[in-house]
Amino acid sequence: MDRLSNTVRPYAWGSTTLIPELLGTAPTGEPQAEMWMGAHPGAPSRLDRGSGEQALSDLIDADPEAELGVAAAGKFGPRLPFLLKLLAAGSPLSLQVHPDLAQAKRGYADEESRGVPIDAPYRNYKDANHKPELICALTPFDGLCGFRTPAEAAELLARLDVDSLKPYVDILHAHPEEAALREVLTAVLGADPAEMAITVAEAAASAERLGGDYTPYVSIAHHYPGDPGVIAAMLLNYVQLQPGEALFLGAGVPHAYLNGLGVEIMANSDNVLRCGLTPKHVDVPELLRIVRFEATEPAVLRPEASRSGEELYETPIDEFRLSRYSLAEDSPAQGAVPRDLTADTPQILLCTAGTPRANGIELTPGASVFVPAGEKAELSGTGTVFRATVVV
Repeated sequence: MDRLSNTVRPYAWGSTTLIPELLGTAPTGEPQAEMWMGAHPGAPSRLDRGSGEQALSDLIDADPEAELGVAAAGKFGPRLPFLLKLLAAGSPLSLQVHPDLAQAKRGYADEESRGVPIDAPYRNYKDANHKPELICALTPFDGLCGFRTPAEAAELLARLDVDSLKPYVDILHAHPEEAALREVLTAVLGADPAEMAITVAEAAASAERLGGDYTPYVSIAHHYPGDPGVIAAMLLNYVQLQPGEALFLGAGVPHAYLNGLGVEIMANSDNVLRCGLTPKHVDVPELLRIVRFEATEPAVLRPEASRSGEELYETPIDEFRLSRYSLAEDSPAQGAVPRDLTADTPQILLCTAGTPRANGIELTPGASVFVPAGEKAELSGTGTVFRATVVV
């Protein structure tokens, strides 16, 4: 078991306080958006096995079967197939979707064949993998996830009483679900930028007067004035998670995180197609090919407890498996009953509360360890620990 040293990414949308508060450190005044735990080449975790710090990715590359286990290496290849994060949103992230595996493979192969540089700002596919993800709230956490029904979206837009939105309202009332959602999103993203900026300003002013259900969109418009993503966001479900609740985001589902602190786990991929709320590249034709134009009710996940004390967040994905242990004092004399987490798969354990111990290593909030496949792993003490592994 190895204690990890992890990189904090300073993306502009990050909170300046949420990660420092969890870690018990002083804020720097700069945004601290994500802390990465894993072997992603962009910011691999580092560890020391007695010969100095080295990247977890290098250790896995040197002996994949020893670190990942024979089954995981055989199923997913010689790499850790998931990335675990602490995510702290101080302002809205970009509105985005992720491709499924077949789409990612085709898109990556196409851009490679056309010689699109891997670091080009207009490149869509950085790898050939899909990027399903799960976000579990540590604080109250707000986001957008999946399309509203056309009728619900039409009502929300109509109450703003903005003339330039009325054609969208008519489309949402007149067409079947998929066609209505597709046509409106296409129109919003393809509108003249100057005209759309006026529409967004009028909609934001009206939303501020109305308040209530419109409050989230006032904040979005404040951070992204004139961005067509403000109108696109109104087509989506607004979701509020309480601590311990989670959302699973599959391929083609438009979404955005708005604010709050959470534990996020995803397949090890950088493939993102953006719909708005960003100064970055928006490839509208490719986006429209990937988006699933269907109304969905966000499925808020709550962990399912087992006799072992493990609380599992069920998802249909094999590249990652996220669960939680809430270790409490059973008696002043004995403390929490030790939990045996030994498995034939690679694991990352992340502490988010208390001072539990992993194989005797004391963890504090924000601390994490990597457990190679087959190595003994035992939790004791008190606190909350998230366990990330794979399904083989």
